[in-house]
Parts: sequence; C-alpha cells; structure tokens
Amino acid sequence: MLDARWKAFGGAALVFALDRATKSIIEARVSFIDTYTVIPGFFDIVHSQNRGVAFGLFNDSKSEWRTLLLVAAAVAAVVMVTVMLVRSSALDRRTAWALALVLGGAIGNVYDRILWGRVTDFLAFYVGNYQWPAFNVADSAIVIGSGLLMLDLIRQKRQPANVP
Repeated sequence: MLDARWKAFGGAALVFALDRATKSIIEARVSFIDTYTVIPGFFDIVHSQNRGVAFGLFNDSKSEWRTLLLVAAAVAAVVMVTVMLVRSSALDRRTAWALALVLGGAIGNVYDRILWGRVTDFLAFYVGNYQWPAFNVADSAIVIGSGLLMLDLIRQKRQPANVP
C-alpha cells in the first residue's frame, strides 16, 4: 500500500495537470475581451494575465527583478513543501492532502512564470460592484491547502487517555 507521501505527490501531480489543462483551454478558446457568464451576478469565466502574485499584487511593477524574485520565492516554496513531504515519517490524511494541494498549485504557477513570466487567471467572482480578483485552479489549490494546514494547526490534538 502506498504511504501518504506518495499519495500526496500523486495528488500534487493531479493538481498540476488540472491547472495546466484549464489554463490551456482558456488560452486557446477565450480572448481577452470575452466574458462567459456562468452564474449571472456572481461568476464569470474571463481571460487575464497576471505578472504579479496573488490577487494582482505587483502586477503593475516595472522592476526588471519582479519575475526573477517571484520565481525564486515560488521555487523556495516548492522546495520547502517537498522537503516537508519527504522528511515526514507519518502524515495524517488531511495534512498530506493539504501539502499536496499547496505543492501542486505552487508548481502550476511557477511553471507558467518560468516559461512566460506570467500566470493565466480565468475564474472571476463578483457580487454587484464588488469583484474578487481573477484566479486559477493553482491559486484555488494553494488557498484550500493553506486553509487545511491552518485548521490542522488550530484543531486540538486528541490526547491518549491516561491509562496506567
């Protein structure tokens, strides 16, 4: 039977593949001026390019170092999560999946940033005039995985009964 680490690496590969597939579809079929309404007043499919980080931070930066620094930070995160997975002797299921989501999402976005210096975003949520910045499958995986890790940190660990 596969241990949790190998399942986590498989999960990360699945997240990466899903991220690449969805970005490829958007890049091939949705122009920058198209908007496909999925749920009116709430959710659209769009095509945007983000040269910055999450939620468009640093997208307008003119620094020639921007892409290099963002790639370096993302590669460091990928290495850190990989080391955590490799060195862990026993992972519970939630932690393994959380790390898999973070790793797969980070690899998905760093892959794009290395090849093109940007990331394709396409999921746009809004209510009235309030709009969340567009994001992608990799971003979703990173946020969900990070949330699971936070839950893991704050939940109380069950202590074994004090049995003599």
